[in-house]
Amino acid sequence: MCDAVTKIKFGTDGWRGVISDDFTFANVRRVAQAVSDYYLARNPDKEVSIAVGYDYRFLSGRYAQIMAEVFSHNGIHVLVSDQAVPTPTLSFAVKQRGCTAGIMITASHNPGEYNGIKIKTAEGGAAGADVTGEVEKFLDLPAEHRHGPEGSITTVDMTKEYVRFLRSYVDLKKFKNARFRILVDTMHGSGRDFLAQALKGTAIKLEYTRLDHNPSFEGLRPEPIPENLQQTLAKIKKGKYDLCLVLDGDADRIAAITGDGEFISPQKILGLLILHLIQDRKMTGGVVKTLVGTNLIDNVTKKLELKLFETPVGFKYISELMINDDILVGGEEAGGMGFKEYVPERDGSLAGLLLMEMMVMRKKSITRVLADMEKEFGRYYYLREYITVQALGGFKMESVTSIRQVLDKRVVKVNDIDGVKLILEDGSWLMLRASGTEPIIRIYAESKSLKRTRDMLAFGRNLILKNAV
Repeated sequence: MCDAVTKIKFGTDGWRGVISDDFTFANVRRVAQAVSDYYLARNPDKEVSIAVGYDYRFLSGRYAQIMAEVFSHNGIHVLVSDQAVPTPTLSFAVKQRGCTAGIMITASHNPGEYNGIKIKTAEGGAAGADVTGEVEKFLDLPAEHRHGPEGSITTVDMTKEYVRFLRSYVDLKKFKNARFRILVDTMHGSGRDFLAQALKGTAIKLEYTRLDHNPSFEGLRPEPIPENLQQTLAKIKKGKYDLCLVLDGDADRIAAITGDGEFISPQKILGLLILHLIQDRKMTGGVVKTLVGTNLIDNVTKKLELKLFETPVGFKYISELMINDDILVGGEEAGGMGFKEYVPERDGSLAGLLLMEMMVMRKKSITRVLADMEKEFGRYYYLREYITVQALGGFKMESVTSIRQVLDKRVVKVNDIDGVKLILEDGSWLMLRASGTEPIIRIYAESKSLKRTRDMLAFGRNLILKNAV
């Protein structure tokens, strides 16, 4: 496809494309110019500054430099990270350094052939459609619309202030004598060894796997889900670990595994951290989950008498609430979690630190902590999978809204705000949703039986295939 006609569209979390196909140097320059035009138009009498970060993906550092050069040519002052960093590190730098906005070069959990661009607001949160939609309008404006003196490019270390913040957020004194053995799987991403830096001086024993730089991610998606963690699961079974933390490609998402090898979904981690922040740390505030969030969160917030918000899929919606309301924690089904007294953005490393802090303060293994939560609030089986759109030839999402029964249970409510969610008479649910960042349709299901949840996933899969054009 020719760069001149490539359609650039920001999705759920930024613009992503296949490297050297639609994600090219020329298209990165187009986006950089549109971002420049947007922020200069919004700040006609103010100095504009933008922080730029990048991850370990192929050519990410070069794309970051191209963005910086375009910004500078437009009179914008640019701060560029001197090394690959997690997305939350860039977000934190934007807020701490008082920048107008931030740009992160990453495709998050997409396969290795992808790269992408995320826009961050001055608060450090994910830019919503009010920003990205306007940026799209500035794409390919005539050259005469652009003017202004040359800006500057400064290379900076964003990691020191980030690690310092991580160390300040948890009570490291309580970690002094905690001799937990923790495995960290960075999935070859930019999460690197920041957890080790944050825990320096404590008795926690950290070991890493997949810490090396591998932009192909071994041919896997750097997404912390069981099918991508087989080597890590095998390592856990051979070792004697108390917990394994798994970060995605740009370290803004998290999953975990018990020392017995049980996968702890992000949904359960969110439930655990709500309990930790409220009961152990005595913090206050509301909770945010997305439409595909587990019923467990409803049970926890109801019993703790916490205000619960529900948003469409996409952390930008959670970010907006964190800026405008008193939110303790917000989390999405894929493992992105944001916390009070921080930037309104996801951070997998901080979530991991808090999970360890919960174990330390309760003096219990993660297996015991998890069992305690499920005994009190219920055990739910939540699964998801995806089908590639190209393999279908087409699919009409509206066809799902007419479904009145899933397996042997009646549909009592249909929510089609973002995809289609079928809520059943027993409280279980099935949801289908087209991804906003890649050409796939995701299928989600939850019930109180693992077999039933698997059967519901199969029902959703067959529904898609049957209605494909």
